[in-house]
Amino acid sequence: QVQLVESGGGLVQAGGSLRLSCLASGSIRSIANMGWYRQAPGKQRELVATITSSGRTNYADSVKGRFTISRDNAKKTVYLQMNSLKPEDTAVYYCNADIDSAYGYRNYWGQGTQVTVSS
Repeated sequence: QVQLVESGGGLVQAGGSLRLSCLASGSIRSIANMGWYRQAPGKQRELVATITSSGRTNYADSVKGRFTISRDNAKKTVYLQMNSLKPEDTAVYYCNADIDSAYGYRNYWGQGTQVTVSS
């Protein structure tokens, strides 16, 4: 079955950088939009950044200028480069993608990866 797996999360100090990766695997025909969302304890999941199949990007105001989303279509991977990290960026980050596969055209979520930014 189609699966999204995130990696790259961890503990960093404020001002540091981290790069998240999300690999899509399975019987994939094509991948349309991909994105990153995050959820902090006690808060709702929120959009961080999205990217279309052609590379058009969109960012939440809170991360503009600090985060960069990109994708490698050949590798079926989406990345999130996070710079100038702040404690408020601490959250579980989830990968999301619209994928056409043997199971039809569906939206998928990864299992999440923890990002913790210390003061």
